[in-house]
Amino acid sequence: MGEVVQMHFTTVDYVIFAVLLVASAGIGLFYAFSGGRQRTTQEFLMADRSMSCLPVSLSLLATFQSAVAILGAPSEVYTYGTQYWFLGCSYFLGLLIPAHVFIPVFYRLRLSSAYEYLELRFNKTVRICGTVTFIFQMVIYMGVVLYAPALALNAVTGFDLWGAVLAMGLVCTLYTALGGLKAVIWTDVFQTVVMFAGQLAVIVVGTSQAGGITEVWRKAVNGSRISGLDLNPDPLQRHSFWTLSVGGVFLMLALYGVNQAQVQRYLSSRTEREAVMSCYVVFPCQQVVLCLGCMMGLVMFARYGEDSPLDKGYVKTNDQMVLYFVMDVFRDLPGLSGLFVACLFSGALSTISSAFNSLATVTMEDLIKPHFPNMAESKATLLSKGLALVYGLVCLAMAYIASIMGSVLQAAFSIFGMLGGPLLGLFCLGMFFPWANPIGAVVGLAAGLVMAFWIGIGNFVMRMSAATPLPPLNTTALPLFDNMTTTVLTSLVTTPTSKPRLTGVEALYSLSYMWYSAHNSATVVVVGLLVSLLTGPMKEKDLTPGTVFPVLGTLLFFLPERYKEKLCCVTPLTQKPKQIDTQPYQMAKKEGNGTAYCKEDMVTEFKEAESDRAETEDEDLDTKIALPSCQLTATDQETAF
Repeated sequence: MGEVVQMHFTTVDYVIFAVLLVASAGIGLFYAFSGGRQRTTQEFLMADRSMSCLPVSLSLLATFQSAVAILGAPSEVYTYGTQYWFLGCSYFLGLLIPAHVFIPVFYRLRLSSAYEYLELRFNKTVRICGTVTFIFQMVIYMGVVLYAPALALNAVTGFDLWGAVLAMGLVCTLYTALGGLKAVIWTDVFQTVVMFAGQLAVIVVGTSQAGGITEVWRKAVNGSRISGLDLNPDPLQRHSFWTLSVGGVFLMLALYGVNQAQVQRYLSSRTEREAVMSCYVVFPCQQVVLCLGCMMGLVMFARYGEDSPLDKGYVKTNDQMVLYFVMDVFRDLPGLSGLFVACLFSGALSTISSAFNSLATVTMEDLIKPHFPNMAESKATLLSKGLALVYGLVCLAMAYIASIMGSVLQAAFSIFGMLGGPLLGLFCLGMFFPWANPIGAVVGLAAGLVMAFWIGIGNFVMRMSAATPLPPLNTTALPLFDNMTTTVLTSLVTTPTSKPRLTGVEALYSLSYMWYSAHNSATVVVVGLLVSLLTGPMKEKDLTPGTVFPVLGTLLFFLPERYKEKLCCVTPLTQKPKQIDTQPYQMAKKEGNGTAYCKEDMVTEFKEAESDRAETEDEDLDTKIALPSCQLTATDQETAF
């Protein structure tokens, strides 16, 4: 075994890296001192709800694509082949459902925080439970996602570890705290372009050095790296068509459906239509990103074959192997290594800036404003900026903690992933099941979290007891495709070799990480429904209009009306009001700095609007686009979309 080989950067590489930081900071400063100058919480946290489709979609993509993913996907394909590409099949439903279910509900309620929905649908307790879970999830994650790629970079290139961490953390904190969501979205756009450029440069130069695309493909086929369709339904198998395309849908829903970082981008769109379109635009972009990751892995294989730098001992982990490959390819091309590092840290910047901004939003909207509803706008804005700054410093503190955690670092990523599924289950429980009550929601969320930690910790302990050594840090084990809601325990799963069939609790511990989100969210829904039925289901009249998507009424169309009523499936969807005046709701939110609108007030407003329906018979039907989804007929919904 050889010793770890270090390759060093040139001055040009450092200059390109510095340009990335300066440009990102410049965008933040531009939005800090232009336009409304971030003087209101609406502008700072929600970009004045004025963003167009393209920047929102690229920002969604950038949040989705972390530095860990840029390093992880190629090493996954290099090691196991292109089976991972079938994850792209999950993007269809994974984006269609948010576009036509979650976005309409959230957008029409004019929320600022996704967790406001939980109070409107259930009560304040459920909202706080969801908020605290999200904050815990993100705080654990954001420091590690900054530290992990910096550590890999330091190991391979000698790039100053804490210099990189501090530079990225402080620049990100600066533009997030000064420029607000507009700065975060526009820096995401810039960073997305840098990410594409960096990966494309590696693929083009690497393919050329390997003898062309035909030679790359030939070597991949000969090396059995081009995977066929594996239809094995075994949920314990790490990657198969079913785990990737079906389990991946739930991973995508946890990210694009209910995660605050993404929901905030939808809500910053000018119109609901633009928010929906951003989901459609992000779909082909994701496919391109997935193909770039797979292609990079194949080019790596064409260069090294089975004789990898990892096996030779040049590097210690898979993520370092990708960086070694990049430095090797660009050995005689100064500047391009710097471009890839800029690409890598663009992924980190886009992820942690989204974390800072979303954490500041939920802390302000869910924990502070409900207790201080009359806070002055200027004071609320200043406090929001202070929160973004504080979370930036917390991120650096978490990066330091990550540096002394050693192998426990993997557990930190795993904890992050464990929390995505239960939060998805909580929102699905409220949105699709009208009879679910607040007690069921809290107990269901607790059951989902217990199940998630049980499986995750059980897997970890089982691996440790098997005396399988864990590397100090293997970020290939981290989220290859989803950096915001569902990270993985790939490192804790054995390589796909033949092994005896597991039974009982061992089988549960060996569940493919791709099914974690589906399993944990299903636990929340099932337990939540059972507890709701035992403690007295919610009645139709107690529901806040607009908080239930009428999927059950549609699926159970064949049932007689009286049974539908008992199942609480006759939602306001069937009432088809001609117009509901939402202006008082908007004014109340504006005056109260965006504080969640009281459920009782919404119900009262709904009833008053119903009584005035006859007077507004001739109003323009276009206003229906502003209605909550459950107040429109299926035909109306289709038209609105």
